[in-house]
Amino acid sequence: MKMLKSKRALSTVVTTLIILVVSVLLATVVTFYAINVTTTRVQEEYLQITNLHVWCPETGSAQAAFIITNTGGRDVVVDKITIRGVKMVGSNIYYKNVTGETSVPDPTYDSDGQGPPAGSGWEQLGTNALVLTSGDRFVIYIYNISHITPSDIGVTVSVIVFTANAQYHKETNIEAAA
Repeated sequence: MKMLKSKRALSTVVTTLIILVVSVLLATVVTFYAINVTTTRVQEEYLQITNLHVWCPETGSAQAAFIITNTGGRDVVVDKITIRGVKMVGSNIYYKNVTGETSVPDPTYDSDGQGPPAGSGWEQLGTNALVLTSGDRFVIYIYNISHITPSDIGVTVSVIVFTANAQYHKETNIEAAA
């Protein structure tokens, strides 16, 4: 009977605060655990763009070339490529898989501007999708870039490669074509 009349209990406010703090801490621990599990088990996509060049001749259309490598753990489909914000047409894009080659030379300006010769391992993108499996390396040439003129030589231009999940951005200066 004496225990029921004792006034040494926690107040209702303090008890409620303790329950709330414990609940928030428990929810935080569960959230961090879930994030850790999902990020360590999900393979991420990552493309690396190197050796980017954009050339502009005194007459004719500009062209660009770069090497793209899929260094991520999943296959990637390239949706589109833009140069200076303009989507490049698939019929002007040529690619070659150079995955097995130990050294890939820096792309050079194609003086005839007509695209690589047929039957030399080069393919025209056209309406196809460019699929890079994990570890693949491709050399890509883009021809007939009409929105770059000789007055743009020396100006920085951006090339963006779009996939379903990300955008890969690289910048370079426009070079004079030799």
